[in-house]
Amino acid sequence: MIHHNTPIASSENGLVDLFARSISYLRLSLTDRCNLRCRYCVTEEEANGCLARLAHDELLSYEELLRVARVAVAMGITKVRLTGGEPLVRRNVMGFIRDLTRIKGLDDVRITTNGVLLERYGRELYEAGVTKVNISLDSFKPERVAAITGVDCFNQVWRGVETVLGLGFSPVKLNMVAMRHLNDDELADFALLSRRLPVQVRFIEFMPIGGSSRWNADTYIGTDEIMARIAALGELIPMEKERNDGPAKVYRLGADAVGTLGFISPISHHFCSRCNRLRLTSAGGLRSCLLHDQEIDLRAVLRDGFDDSALRQAMLTAIRNKPERHHLDEQRRSGSDCHGRMSRIGG
Repeated sequence: MIHHNTPIASSENGLVDLFARSISYLRLSLTDRCNLRCRYCVTEEEANGCLARLAHDELLSYEELLRVARVAVAMGITKVRLTGGEPLVRRNVMGFIRDLTRIKGLDDVRITTNGVLLERYGRELYEAGVTKVNISLDSFKPERVAAITGVDCFNQVWRGVETVLGLGFSPVKLNMVAMRHLNDDELADFALLSRRLPVQVRFIEFMPIGGSSRWNADTYIGTDEIMARIAALGELIPMEKERNDGPAKVYRLGADAVGTLGFISPISHHFCSRCNRLRLTSAGGLRSCLLHDQEIDLRAVLRDGFDDSALRQAMLTAIRNKPERHHLDEQRRSGSDCHGRMSRIGG
């Protein structure tokens, strides 16, 4: 039970917010820089070179990120995901990752990447203990990948997929942002991939994240339609969720499929009631909701001489302020969208 409008933190119960959600997952954005210019992440102007980047001293240092992680784990965080931008473009990232995976009590460190550098870093990641990876891939057509990402990189990404599968990463999740008239004609191809490879192919609804996105209602395609179109290929068999599974509803496409399918519907069927995460942006802002711009400035706490108790209090405040759900529909109608830049918040 929650008292006095505060979350509780204890070794027995972990972190619990005002709506009885257990908070156990921290996403760390290591950098706002990326080697791609994906159309669902940046505007056309930003894709053409007008994207303002954080100065080096505006990014949290590796030492600061490790301090946050240690405090968070001591409070009850059990899962950390590394994001960006593209996390693997940050200099000396593997040294940081090795230090992170040595934190006592942190047994689940994952990474989300665009896959371009996975062929290079796959073995080092695996040996460091990061064996769970999400890879963004929105098309199997090289020319289409280039149109979506701004870079001719399909072959590099696919070699990265083959690298992590060969090394034994598990799970390997392929994230496809479904966009009508852009890649929705490949839904079947992606779904059928799960029948022959041990991957989870995840279909993600296109989200409008403030100005740094070319989202529009014509491009959006909802999960119900995606599932209906895939169901024509065979039986969708529901899979039981595991403890550290994310928001995806997971199915197997036929009993003999090697892999699985995940459907993520932040807009049509939001999963806010099950949200267990905090996000630390590359600029040091602690967010309790992707689609809500309220942040706590952890960078100031880290650099103004405060001790770890101040970090703990800041995290408790973020959890206390975690909204019950996002209000994307209402925000769009009122013109008050989430204005955070996805490359800084962390994908």
